[in-house]
Amino acid sequence: MQKMLRVPLLLALLSCLLITPVLSQADESTGQPATAEQPVKVNATIALPALQKRLDQLKQQVSSAKTDKKFTGLTDAAQKLAEDADKLTAALTPELAQVQAQLDVLGPAPAPGTITETPQVISQRNKLNNSKTLLTTQIEQTKAISVGAQNLSSQIAGLRRDALKTQIALNTGSILGGNFWTPLITPNADDAARFDDFGSQVKDAWAQAWSDDWRIGTAIYLLLALAIGLAGRRVLDRPINWILPRWLPQGRFRRSFLACFTTLSTTLTLGISVQLLGYIFTRLPDTSPWVTEFAEQLVELTYFSAVIAGLGIALLSNNHPSWRLPGIADPLAKTLASFPILLATFIFLFGIIEQLNNLVGASVSATLFGNGLAALLVALNCLIAPVRINRMRRKMKAEGEQTEARSTLAGLIHLVISLTAFVILMALLIGYIPLARFVTFELLWIGLVVSCLYLLIHFVVDLCESLFSPTTHSGKILKGTLSVNDRHLSLAATLFSAIGKTALLLMAAVALLNGTFGTTTPLELLAKIVDIWGGKGLESMNIIPAHAVNAVLCLVIGWYILRSARRWLDNDFLPKTMMDRGMRASLVTLFTNVGYVLIILLTLSSLGIEWNKLAWIVSALSVGIGFGLQEIVKNFISGLILLTERPVKVGDLISISGVEGDIRRINVRATEIQLGDKSTVIVPNSQLISQNVRNATMGNAQGVATITLTFPLDIDPEQVRTLLLEAYNLHESILEAPAPSVSFKELGPTGIVLSVTGYVNSPRMVSATRSDLLYEILKMLRAAGISLSQTQTMILEKTNDRVVPAEE
Repeated sequence: MQKMLRVPLLLALLSCLLITPVLSQADESTGQPATAEQPVKVNATIALPALQKRLDQLKQQVSSAKTDKKFTGLTDAAQKLAEDADKLTAALTPELAQVQAQLDVLGPAPAPGTITETPQVISQRNKLNNSKTLLTTQIEQTKAISVGAQNLSSQIAGLRRDALKTQIALNTGSILGGNFWTPLITPNADDAARFDDFGSQVKDAWAQAWSDDWRIGTAIYLLLALAIGLAGRRVLDRPINWILPRWLPQGRFRRSFLACFTTLSTTLTLGISVQLLGYIFTRLPDTSPWVTEFAEQLVELTYFSAVIAGLGIALLSNNHPSWRLPGIADPLAKTLASFPILLATFIFLFGIIEQLNNLVGASVSATLFGNGLAALLVALNCLIAPVRINRMRRKMKAEGEQTEARSTLAGLIHLVISLTAFVILMALLIGYIPLARFVTFELLWIGLVVSCLYLLIHFVVDLCESLFSPTTHSGKILKGTLSVNDRHLSLAATLFSAIGKTALLLMAAVALLNGTFGTTTPLELLAKIVDIWGGKGLESMNIIPAHAVNAVLCLVIGWYILRSARRWLDNDFLPKTMMDRGMRASLVTLFTNVGYVLIILLTLSSLGIEWNKLAWIVSALSVGIGFGLQEIVKNFISGLILLTERPVKVGDLISISGVEGDIRRINVRATEIQLGDKSTVIVPNSQLISQNVRNATMGNAQGVATITLTFPLDIDPEQVRTLLLEAYNLHESILEAPAPSVSFKELGPTGIVLSVTGYVNSPRMVSATRSDLLYEILKMLRAAGISLSQTQTMILEKTNDRVVPAEE
């Protein structure tokens, strides 16, 4: 038995003696074996951390990069890092193979109890295993760095594509240059490979969808999609054409309802059709993420394009010309019939191209080609449409046909669209493709928002008028149920239509300020409104150009809404209430002042100003108020007191400091008083609070017409009293209660003084009534032979040096 064990021991010692010279050539610092076949020796312990540090630095630089030049340099650096990592992997791989070969020579460790190895063999095997583990870890880390660098390069390309949307001042080359058409003539190899990969994924998804297990469902969804997309709107038009004249009341509500229904039916039929097509692939269990994401994006793009097509069809209404909402002549509407559909088609096709570029990570040149071509076709569409309209209008005038009355707003919209399309073309020609894309998408978004706002405002106003009309079924039900009259129904229609228009204007303003074409949904707009109402957006004081533009838009829109609301209150809503004219004027003024304050606050919030950072402004204002602004603030506070406490109001006849007239307006600082000669006296509001003011019309005060006459001593007072009362009772302006009265004022040497008093409805009638009564009294006194007392005069005559008084 001992002889049998000696043979393996001798073989093991012999192998150790053979391997030891080879292992002596290993690098002690790294534990990596050195062979004569390895031409390049790399210290991975030092090189690997250096590569990782370069990758971390690149990531930090990418997070702060903004310009296209910076992104280009980072892309080159990431690609160079990937190459260096691949070289290190290639250098470490032979070393790992050599260590593995040495381990293969040693063989695996013997099982316990079978054979006993020498300590040298055990030590060498442990060293080789440690070297193998270290090399394997280093190679894996190097490969991870290479993959990270490649992924970072792809991310930089995506960030560069996204940056092109905001770097509108970047000159990327004219569309007339050869570089622009390169992606179409000689596609990039990487782009071709990415698109081929995506195409193969779509083919695999279709093959799976058309397999035996999924074929029936795929066929059903495909047929449903084609049927809904091609004939869905036409099928829905037939019942709605039958329902409208029978169920809806006569009036403008039929037109707006049909326009909204046409827009909605077009959007839903096309959107549901594409959604069914996408569901053919997304329902499969093995569909790739690219195909799933593309299908979801395709559905969103379809809905947006369908909205544009639906709005154009609804507003032109060529199938129902008599129910057309805007005032467009039939020949012009037929001329424009194809333009909304073409515009929606261009947006859909090139939206697909842009989504594919973003999805597969196409090169920047391919992205610029898609953006430039889309902007070009949209601009041409927007330029050709006005040209054809003008040509058709001239033709109609030459043939003596009547064209529509073109408003200033319609002409302004026409001019803005033409100028914007011209700017897009110029930007494309001189090489600013990002600018052309930005202007194109802004034009589409603003046009979409304004068109929806126009349609929905008409719908809301017409709905309210129809719902609360006394002649409709709903109006009769409300009138009978709530026991209200026609005036209340008209007031409710005006109020609810104003609330609806205000809500729509608010959503449109938020959409214009915060939305973008193709990325904003109604739910997102509603969430943004809730955020603004909750106070978000006032968290910083960074004033940037975008915030400045938003502030200007907020100021203009707020001012327009406030002016429209004030005009609506003053002319439509308040006159239908039971308030007097003065109360209505006070409410309108107070509403306007509060509105101006809110507009200023919203404008500042649009700039991103924090209120806690305005403490220095408040401190400065407090010092100014203490000195120069004291009178202004005093008059402002006095004006608020006048509008709320209302000691005087618009329309009152007041007297203050010798000035008597009617109050015409109570402003923030002063009150305007109109005198009898139609001139105006401006009185500071503080004087109306601090001084004695006579309000002749406060509390529905009555006017007093008093006439005082002096009669001779020889008259019959009772006769004169009866005559004066008769004159007062016969005048139509004198009130029966309190009844006119005559009082005996004075009895003196000059005669009898009688005073007759009568009341009229208003102090404003006193002067005219008193004049009429004087005419009538004098006429009646002469008819009765009664004269008024004459003034006693004394004449001094000198006779014989003696003065003799003589009376006359």
